[in-house]
Amino acid sequence: MESVKKKQSLIERDRQNVWHHISPYSEKNPPMIVEEGKGSWITDHQGNRYLDGMSGLYCVNVGYGRGELAEAAYEQMKKMCYVPMTQSHEPAIELAEKVNEILGGDYVIFYSNSGSDANEVAFKMARQYHQQNGEASRYKVISRYRAYHGSSMGALSATGQALRKYKYEPLSSGFLHVASPDNYRKPEGMTIEEYNLQRTKELEDTIIWQQKESIAAVIMEPLITGGGVLIPHPVYVEKVQEICNRHGVLLIIDEVICGFGRTGKSFGHKHFNVNPDIITMAKGLTSAYLPLSVTAVRKDIYETFKDGEDNSHFRHVNTFGGNPAACALALKNIEIMERENLFERSAELGERLLNELDELRKHPNVGDIRGLGLIVGIEMVEDKITKEPASKELVGKLIAACKNNGLIIGKNGDTVAGYNNILALSPPLSSTDEDIDFIIGVLKKVFNEN
Repeated sequence: MESVKKKQSLIERDRQNVWHHISPYSEKNPPMIVEEGKGSWITDHQGNRYLDGMSGLYCVNVGYGRGELAEAAYEQMKKMCYVPMTQSHEPAIELAEKVNEILGGDYVIFYSNSGSDANEVAFKMARQYHQQNGEASRYKVISRYRAYHGSSMGALSATGQALRKYKYEPLSSGFLHVASPDNYRKPEGMTIEEYNLQRTKELEDTIIWQQKESIAAVIMEPLITGGGVLIPHPVYVEKVQEICNRHGVLLIIDEVICGFGRTGKSFGHKHFNVNPDIITMAKGLTSAYLPLSVTAVRKDIYETFKDGEDNSHFRHVNTFGGNPAACALALKNIEIMERENLFERSAELGERLLNELDELRKHPNVGDIRGLGLIVGIEMVEDKITKEPASKELVGKLIAACKNNGLIIGKNGDTVAGYNNILALSPPLSSTDEDIDFIIGVLKKVFNEN
């Protein structure tokens, strides 16, 4: 009885004191109160176990309960808990070297706390770079509709999801948007390659129409993740880089979700023949065990901040960015990924997931199934011929049915009105074969019954 009272008390205390992220208030459906995680599984305060098919928010890449990560943070905290990055410390130096090694490039690493922070830093760097490079007119940033780049005011301005911005506008000025490739909805009679090239032409037209001397940067994820798992043809990404180079525009690649093995390679842009000017990363960097993010900047861009003139240095500070414990933990996290070949494992398991789930295409409401590595999207429609997006009721019903069967899945929620119809899967890269079997089994059961 005491245990039951405690559980009820937790729910009531939560209801009275906690404001939940991106969640409508509901008396009937209180949030899950999670007590423990191990591997790909989480356990709530009532003892119910669920396979977390979303890795939290696309981030617990090495799985839950890794004692090595806790120990790495603990040992560093005992030695030195905090150093502001106006100075430096050994874990920050070692992590910067390791990130550079994985990138295979020559970058300088700036530390922050989150993906939103990392993108804010990228925008400021891009604008200041052009100013100090003699092109002060370049301040505009082009991003894409349906893409998500963060929740702070600048990052939200870059975000192409109207529902995320609704009631918070006006936001920051100087942010433009173009359509991204949605290969499932490409025009009839056009190849995927032709369609993707058409989208790049629209980007170049925008640069020209806006006066190219006013454009500072283009920001894009290698594939749109939270906006619906929209995967471009390689010709698209490579053409975007070519366009940016031709017009003197910096290319910022947002690897916050795609980085650290999520797509089956170390970074999502490694699927394409591109060399970004700036790369942002977070989430999988620490597998979400502690907050940490990175803005990696090409070294020749960094050099323009060293000219010695007044205010030429980058005047941005982040109190907790580059925390020693978070950096030490990130190093151990990467060590685990390399030791267990989790980048390759992500590619292998992702391919298996797509192959096994292909039979769901027979379902009358499944329009498309797509993925890269361990990120998969199932697009739900009302009608396969018209491709009318499925109702939120149908999407919600399927998510609830999966949860009732012990599987947590997600969706592209609160993005664009009428297009929140893609179910999302993003399990830990460390998932076992049995975990993947469970995911496949639950999904097949739910789709057969609904």
